[in-house]
Amino acid sequence: MAHTTEESLAGQTALVTGGSRGLGLLMADRLAARGCTVIIAARDADELAAAQKKLLHRRPDVAVHTSVCDVRDQEAVHAMFRAAHDACGGPDIVIANAGVIQVAPVEAIGAKEFRDAMDTMYMGAVHTCLEALPYLRESEQGGRLGVISSVGGLMGVPHLLPYAGAKAAAGVLAEGLHAEAAASGVSVTAVYPGLMRTGSHLQAEFGGVRSKEYGWFSAAAGAPLVSMNAQRAAERIVKGVVRRRTRLVLTPLARAADLAHGLAPAVTTRLNGVVARLLPQAPSGRPRLRRGAEVDPPKGAVSGRFQTWGSALNERAADAYNERES
Repeated sequence: MAHTTEESLAGQTALVTGGSRGLGLLMADRLAARGCTVIIAARDADELAAAQKKLLHRRPDVAVHTSVCDVRDQEAVHAMFRAAHDACGGPDIVIANAGVIQVAPVEAIGAKEFRDAMDTMYMGAVHTCLEALPYLRESEQGGRLGVISSVGGLMGVPHLLPYAGAKAAAGVLAEGLHAEAAASGVSVTAVYPGLMRTGSHLQAEFGGVRSKEYGWFSAAAGAPLVSMNAQRAAERIVKGVVRRRTRLVLTPLARAADLAHGLAPAVTTRLNGVVARLLPQAPSGRPRLRRGAEVDPPKGAVSGRFQTWGSALNERAADAYNERES
């Protein structure tokens, strides 16, 4: 996680939701590297404790606090911000990052999966933003708010529809808030990352033919030419939020997808249809989704080798970024 620290944020407080692992943990590290007091929030107390230990090991001179909070519950989010303010002041910087990933063909899921995604990634972002804004308006430096959407929020990605729908809503929320909050001195940055090597395939949920869905997702998320180094992504996101960027799209593939969908949405949608036909087809019935850590990798000489090659970097990232259960 070595990067050159640029902007000093000494004396400021930052809060990151979904901060116990993956991208959230890395963004917390980059904020701590700039001298911020950092609060990481997530649902799992054990994950938070492990993440706090990792951050303090790297940044022993920076205060790192934890908050057990389910962002789907607005009252819990309200209490989190009040406690954070009382304990640390601020916050001056907030990044709404909490998320879930469900990977399955639409025939293998139902409305429940769409509600789960919207409750976490859209309503969770809504709760975080609404509860953060009063504190951010009081920041002497002018508050900064980042909302993490995704390349999936720029178009309807096959086999990721609940995720894509929720991320699209989060992106619109961020861009609308940017316009409305500007007069109060609060900046809002909408962030659209592409695939990153965070080890998220172990925490994602898979449906349909689980092993095949796990295979293509873990390979794509770890392939160097397709995905992005997560440390570099976290640094760019934090830099963009600190510098009050309006919109940030990460990875060449994500930028190409954004441009293509903007210029030729019908063609892009038809191309997604071709991709959908290449992905695993749904079996009969709707077997429950399972986390990637519980799914057997695909078998077979070709698919097995491809998955192993593509996910090798992601497997190493899982240990470094707290994605793997101890």
